[in-house]
Amino acid sequence: MSHSPTQFDVCIRGSGIVGRSLALLLASQGLRVALAKNPAAQPSAPGHSDVRAYSLNAASRQLLLDLRCWPEGPACTPILKMHIEGDQGGQLDFSASQQSVDALNWMVDVPALEFNLAKAIGFQPLIQEVLDSVSAPLTVICEGRASQTRAELGVEFDIKHYEQHALACRIRTQAPHAQIARQWFHNTHGPEILAFLPIGGESSHDWAVVWSLTPTRAETLRTSEAASFCAQLLEASQGIAGNVELISERAVWPLQLAKAARWTGMMPGSMPGSMSSKQAASFVLAGDAAHTLHPLAGQGLNVGLADVIALSRVIQAKEFWRPLSDPKLLRRYERARQAEVMAMGMVTDGLQRLFAQPDLPLKKLRNWGMSTFNQFTPLKKWMATEAMKSSSKA
Repeated sequence: MSHSPTQFDVCIRGSGIVGRSLALLLASQGLRVALAKNPAAQPSAPGHSDVRAYSLNAASRQLLLDLRCWPEGPACTPILKMHIEGDQGGQLDFSASQQSVDALNWMVDVPALEFNLAKAIGFQPLIQEVLDSVSAPLTVICEGRASQTRAELGVEFDIKHYEQHALACRIRTQAPHAQIARQWFHNTHGPEILAFLPIGGESSHDWAVVWSLTPTRAETLRTSEAASFCAQLLEASQGIAGNVELISERAVWPLQLAKAARWTGMMPGSMPGSMSSKQAASFVLAGDAAHTLHPLAGQGLNVGLADVIALSRVIQAKEFWRPLSDPKLLRRYERARQAEVMAMGMVTDGLQRLFAQPDLPLKKLRNWGMSTFNQFTPLKKWMATEAMKSSSKA
């Protein structure tokens, strides 16, 4: 089927969570959206063996509730408390009760969320899924950190490679998770960050595990016997929830901090300043195509969905005479997002570098700082509040 250049207002390249959420939000504003999906990355049905799980904040949750795509039941687990332990006895706690909120955040099962988004797309007549990108005044690139379109457009992607890989899996423990997210910083085998993230509902014994390790150790643990892997996981988690059972495959991927040199621009062959959609076409980057972070703060998808919120607000507030391809309009989105993304990147990178230092005096200092900070309730409450509402600032 052929498409005329004026058939769509927006073409979204990439049909992951960010791309589908943006498509639904823009269609709700009356825009005609082409969603170019990757045939090799179809949304999986609930129950699929995908080991990913995302921590979503209140702003991301509200967006998905508005889109009627928020997962319910066991696919969504409210987090009531977060407990963090350093490598020399330092401890830090956050709780929903201290913040006077129902939950600090929510752990959401990825296949369930993808399934809900795909189902909603099917009921939205202003969205058409296409196999290849089509012409439109605005193209939004949501293809992830390895975006081919970004590379073809010549946009530089500044990458800082960490000497760490993430190992992810699902486990079941003897004791229930009690809706407490846990994180440990270790330096026994090099800098390591282990996170136990409650999944499966409020009374479940299941956790999503994300373990940041040296590349060699990550691969060793990925290929080790299940019993040996569980024993090492039990030791690293200090047996906090009893015996550990591996209930999924183990996945490993490299970690990085990255940011695109620019987030907006003109499409090749378009004519700047033209009011004709046949001649003027622009692009913007969103989600991991624009930025990636270390997972230690669990903010990756929240930052991507904040891009969605910001871009939709810029488009909704545009002057009636201004075309979607207008570079001045799109730079409003870029300015709105770059400062927050840079700040979040500095925080996650700073924490990663701080706990990667093996020197004993620094170990003691950072753990003393962690425990001391834990005693300052007003400051701790402010920090938690900022983390929970960060993507609503867009």
